[in-house]
Parts: sequence; structure tokens; C-alpha cells
Amino acid sequence: MNTSTDRSIRIGAGIAAAILAIAFLLGGFVVLLGAGDQAPDFADLLGDAYVRAILGFTLLQAGLSTLLSVLIAIPFALALHRARFFGKPLILRLFLLPQALPVLVGALAIITIWGQNGVVSRALASIGFGRLEVYGLTGILIAHVFFNMPLAARLIVAALDRVPAESWKLCGQLALPPLTVFRLVEWPALRQTLPGAAALIFMLCVTSFTIVLVLGGGPAATTLEVAVYQALRYDFDPARAIGLSVIQIVLTTLVLLATLLLGRDPAGGFGLGGKSRRFDVKSHVRGSLDTALVTLGTLFVAAPFIAIVLSGLAADLPRLVTEGAVQRAALTSLGVSLAAASLSLFVSVLVLLAIEALAHAKRPGVLRRFIRISLETATSLVLVVSPVIVGAGWFLALRQVTDVLAAGPYVVVATNAVMAMPFIVRIVGPALRQANADTGKLTESVGLTGFARLAFVDWPAMRRPLALAFAFAAALSFGDLGAIALYGSNDFVTLPYLLLQRMGSYRTADAAGLALILGLIAVCVMATVERGFAHRKDVAA
Repeated sequence: MNTSTDRSIRIGAGIAAAILAIAFLLGGFVVLLGAGDQAPDFADLLGDAYVRAILGFTLLQAGLSTLLSVLIAIPFALALHRARFFGKPLILRLFLLPQALPVLVGALAIITIWGQNGVVSRALASIGFGRLEVYGLTGILIAHVFFNMPLAARLIVAALDRVPAESWKLCGQLALPPLTVFRLVEWPALRQTLPGAAALIFMLCVTSFTIVLVLGGGPAATTLEVAVYQALRYDFDPARAIGLSVIQIVLTTLVLLATLLLGRDPAGGFGLGGKSRRFDVKSHVRGSLDTALVTLGTLFVAAPFIAIVLSGLAADLPRLVTEGAVQRAALTSLGVSLAAASLSLFVSVLVLLAIEALAHAKRPGVLRRFIRISLETATSLVLVVSPVIVGAGWFLALRQVTDVLAAGPYVVVATNAVMAMPFIVRIVGPALRQANADTGKLTESVGLTGFARLAFVDWPAMRRPLALAFAFAAALSFGDLGAIALYGSNDFVTLPYLLLQRMGSYRTADAAGLALILGLIAVCVMATVERGFAHRKDVAA
């Protein structure tokens, strides 16, 4: 096999994988649109004062959430990257958990910490200040910062990890002051990552559903995603739901395209720390400030998890662990999460290999450049498509041809797999891109193709990021509540679905215990899978 054939196979496989993912996402739209009596009237929607208010609030909360998440993440990530202490990798793994935590559990933990009867409100009241009102914009911003600030911090740390070691050595040899190091080394790395990180967080906040539903507090704090749910759940008005979804897709797609066209690829990377050795000039003042920043940032992220642990320990854990329904739900969740992570990893890697093959083609051409941009956009499409619409559409479609509940597990696995794709691309993509930049020409010159290239070039570069990506995808699927909410039944129950059932029946102690069990299993899954992929020397790093 020559290099041209190898490149064509990679491009073809990646395009086929992307088409399957897009077809699954858009299939729900098509079915739901056909279920309505009329097409969406966009002029009427945009002329509706309530819709304009929803649109304005959606942009406001997403913009403020993105700004706060990034502004808080920058000093924390810089301090964390400068610091060298034993628990640094543990903190970076802690900052991976909010994205894998079930949003419902996270929202309830936010209320426990920041609500009127929460720890922070009681502390403020004890010194004479008023209690916090967590419902409304304030609560939404706190929750979004909790979920997304760690994501931005990890992206920034990964960008700093990719700075050549020689740059840090030169800074130390020249005894450059902190501001000069920031201007010459740190800021250029941040400048390449921040646009993509901000775009990713903005899209996540625009499509936020559970947080706004739980913490919104009423019609004044409603987003487009919640309005789509209301149009389907209470009014069953597919035309209105589709119209609102299209408006949301247009908004987020414009942000995504602007990011890609500006050359700021949102597929940044995640790092586990410990790669870069810095030689900064020692300063007790800066060291104390870094310690304070790392401590405050870690406490902000860890506090909801501590609340989950304390609430869970108050439940009857021995009874829950030995309960048959909990054991069956845990095994079902494990099966769904591992299947979804495997499918997502397979599809995402095919797309990434195609993107790199197109990027390093000898004659890129306009068509290949267009295909490459389309594939990059496709990997982020899930961030702009409402999962409520996708789930409802496939529910209606399957109801016409088969037993929906019997097909439920397959739809849930597929949905979770597609949902994890943007994150896998952001974890694995930079490593594969760097490997092709370093050895791509040499690989082609010696005629290394097919499985040989995959084994000796791509796999060594991707192995460690693949471990993190698979672990993250498995944890994300393990804690998912969106897809299972439509397809759950007595015969198909996952731990998040069982948690929702116990909350609905006001068995709050059981719900707290299940939340703790869910979090512990998710952490164990991530740790086990990551160690299983990586070599011992990688794990030790």
C-alpha cells in the first residue's frame, strides 16, 4: 500500500464515521419536524417578546458564565503550573470530575453549599451579611463556573505543558521577572488556547439544560434549551421546539465557525501535569500567592464533592450497596458507559486520522480544506444540537417500527457516544497533530502505511491521551441522565435514573447515598481505565 492509498483510506473512513454521527443527530430533527402540522415560523418567533427575552437571557448567562470561568481559570492555572507539590496530579484529576458528574447531582450540591441554608450563606449570616439567593442568574453562574472553570484550567495547563522545555530553562538562566515570563512565554501559550476554550464553554452554557431547570427559579431565568423542553413536554408543539432549536444552533454555530476561521482550534488539549519543569526565580510573595490561589480554586471545586460525600455517608449505605435494584443499575450503567466510550473513541479516532491526513496532504486544494473544516465542525456539532430534540425525535421514530423500550439501550449508548466525541477530540487531537507535525514527512518518506503506521507512529502518540479520553468518556456516560430519562423503564435502569426515581419519591436519604455511590464508581472507572491503557511509566508521571 502506498502513502496515497493510505491517506485516501483514512479520509474515507473518517468521512463515513462523521456522516454516521451527523445522521444520528439530525435524524431526530427530521422526525420531529415531520411530526408537526406546520413548519417553524421564524418571523413570528423572533417577533415574540417572550422569545426575545429568552434569547437575551441565554446570551447573558452564557456570556457571563464564559467570562467568569475563563477569568478565574487563568490565575489558578498559572499558579498550579508554577507550583510543584505532591498532590498536583490529584488536583488535575479532581478538575476532570465536574464534567463527568451528573449535572443533577452537581446542582443539588451547589444548593447545599451556596443556597440560603447552605454552608456559605450560614457563614455570611453569622458575620452580619445577608444570605445568598441561589435561584436565578446567580445560581446559574455559580453552577456554570463550577462545571466549566476546571475545564478551562485544564486546557490552559495543557497549553503551558506544550511550551518547549528550553523556553523554561532560558527563563531561569536569564532570571526573568514574573511579568516578563508571562509576556514572553505564558501569554503566547494562553493566546492560542483561550479563544477555543471560551468558545467551548460558551456552547456548553448556551445548551445548558438541567442547571437552568433546577436553578433558574422561573420564567425570568429561562434559556432556549429549557424553552425547547417546555414546548415539547407541556405543549407538544414540534414546530416551536424546532424553531427555537434552530435559533440556538445558529448562535452556537456562528461562535464555532468564528473560532475555526480565526485559526483558534477549539480542540485544545487536556494535560495531567508534571511534564514541564520550570526554573522560575524563587519569590516567597509569589509562592504564597500561588498557594492561596491553588487552595481557593481547589476548595471551590472540591466543596460540592465534600457535600455529596457527607450527605451520602448519612444514608444507609450498607443497605443500598446490597440492594438488588442498585446492583443491577450499577452493572447496567457500567455496560452502557463502556460500550458508549468504546464506540465514541472508535468514531472519534477515525475522524481525527482523516483530519490529519487532509491537513498534511501534498496538494491540499480548496475541496480538501473544506472537507477538513467540515470534519472539525462535525466533531463539535453535538455541542450545538439540543439532546432533547434528538431524544424526542428518535423516540417518535422508533415508536413507529419497534418497541421503544427494547431499543432504548442502543439509543442511549449511541447518544452518549456522540455526546462524548467533542471531548475525546479535544483530548486526543493535539497529541496526534503534534506527532504528524514531528514525524509525518519522515513516515511518508520511508513508506510507512496502514497498520504499521498506526502501530509505530499514531498509537505511541495517542496512547496516553487515549487512556484519559476513554476514562473521561466512560465517566461522562456513566453519569448521564439526559438520554436515559426518555428510554428508562423497569427493565432498563441506570444509577442516575434510579437516583432520579428516588428523588421523585422524596427518598432524599437514598438519593444522597446513590449520589455518593455514583461518584465513587465513576472515579474508580476513570482510574482503572486510564491505568489499563497507559504504561507504568506513564501512570507514574
